[in-house]
Amino acid sequence: MERLYLLRHGIAVPTGTPGLADAERPLTPVGRRRVRQVARGLVRWGVEVERIVTSPLLRARQTAEIAAELLAPAGGIEEDAALVADQVAESVADWLETRPESGLMVVGHNPWISDLVGLLCAGRPLDSIMLRKAGVAALAGRSGGWDLDWLARPRLLRH
Repeated sequence: MERLYLLRHGIAVPTGTPGLADAERPLTPVGRRRVRQVARGLVRWGVEVERIVTSPLLRARQTAEIAAELLAPAGGIEEDAALVADQVAESVADWLETRPESGLMVVGHNPWISDLVGLLCAGRPLDSIMLRKAGVAALAGRSGGWDLDWLARPRLLRH
């Protein structure tokens, strides 16, 4: 893999919303709008991916679907249980080793998605890296050697 984009899911309805299991929490209307704006920003920045792989949880899947509408990855969207909310960064890093794509976007959840940036680039999670909802980290390299190209707050990509 040469390019890896880590996208945290957008703003979802709150945890503990009556009648909704955690896995069924959808994006809010504001969350959907902001993810769409972020995806437009990614297109303006020239981001291209072969495939988008997402957590199967609804809020992540909806984020991936919106991103795919604008980024149009040739390989489409794939759901993978390896990216669920209670995962740890080390497990996701091992999962990444199995991916054949040269350009991949992963849509997931904190804390593992923020921890993964530090783990891949510095060998350990870093407290100084925290992706906001709909925030993106762009990494370049291959397993065993990743560089952080950029880390963008959603506001930066939306404007």
